[in-house]
Amino acid sequence: MAGLPFALVGGGYAIAVLYAGVLLSLTVLGLPFVAAALLGARGLGAPHRWLLGRLLGTHVEAPAGLPRPEGVLARGRVVLADPVAWRALLYLLLRLPLGLLGFAAAVGLPLACGWLTGFPLWARLLEGPRPVGWADLVSVPLGVLILTALPATIRTLGGANRRLGVLLLGPAPAQRRVRELETARAGLLAENADRLHRLERDLHDGTQARLVALAITLSLTDDALAPAAGPDLARSRALVERARNQTDVTLAELRGLTRGIRPVALDGGLAQALPGLTATSPVPVAVRLDLREDVDPAVERAVYFCAAELLTNVAKHSGARSAELLASASGGRVRLVVRDDGRGGAAPGTDTDTGTVGGTATGTRTGSGLSGLAGRLAAVDGVLTVDSPPGGPTTVTAELPARL
Repeated sequence: MAGLPFALVGGGYAIAVLYAGVLLSLTVLGLPFVAAALLGARGLGAPHRWLLGRLLGTHVEAPAGLPRPEGVLARGRVVLADPVAWRALLYLLLRLPLGLLGFAAAVGLPLACGWLTGFPLWARLLEGPRPVGWADLVSVPLGVLILTALPATIRTLGGANRRLGVLLLGPAPAQRRVRELETARAGLLAENADRLHRLERDLHDGTQARLVALAITLSLTDDALAPAAGPDLARSRALVERARNQTDVTLAELRGLTRGIRPVALDGGLAQALPGLTATSPVPVAVRLDLREDVDPAVERAVYFCAAELLTNVAKHSGARSAELLASASGGRVRLVVRDDGRGGAAPGTDTDTGTVGGTATGTRTGSGLSGLAGRLAAVDGVLTVDSPPGGPTTVTAELPARL
């Protein structure tokens, strides 16, 4: 009902603009008029987006603002070539019949239902006593039938409004794609900066300190081997043993630090890396691979780390007794599927993620879990989908292009 005045104003504006634009198209005022009309159509899209969000629960992202080049002609050219404005004008035109139909359904159907259901009473109030006829027998069931169909009708028209608004009032596909890539790039840069900071801190506080300790131990060993009274073999043996242990610990730390940069397992490709990854999982994992095509190294890393995190979540949170990993590369696409028979309930959040693969995590971590994983996949044009009803099973699918 609230959409009718919006539809009337917007539809009337669109019809008037198109009519006047055709009339003025042969004059010098044609292009300036169309440019101003398109700006107006862009502005009229905002209240429709607000209405969709308030009453239909559908958030339609506002399109990006127009660039402002120098010069009146350049700005006019930008407005005339703006796909968002033309799509908004088309929306206003199509919203008029949909608004009229919706208002008729929202108002007319309940009135018809009330009239038909009470027809035997209204007829006798208006005409006085009368015998029961076929109209009295048919009207009540027909009114009940209309009442039963009313919610489905309203929902259908509401769904049409949603689809039309999402299709025509949001950013153009190219703009939406650019915005998604910018968001993914920003997330990837922030994650890489954080990872680099942690690497620097670990090298400074851990590995560097151990190497300093190793140098001190070797210096003490040298002192123990060349004293004035002769070498102290027992002390030298103990210092050499300490130096060897420090070397082993330092090498283990370096291996752990470099593993997050480029896993050695990927040197043989995903065909060797994924089975090796599943072999270390505490939950038995069945592996099925169909890797027919070569994959870019960046995509390989994304798939490997995605599989590692999903299998870790299965082991930590799902309570699963078995899992399955499927990976395929064909037709220019890479598909990774991790499925488990755990308790379910995994759900990536918008800003925070309390769900994990196969179950619910014990805490909330901003930008981590499935949400963080989806963001990392988006940086390589990947998409993460989660199917995890309560009680399980959980299926997480990652789809990426084989080549960037």
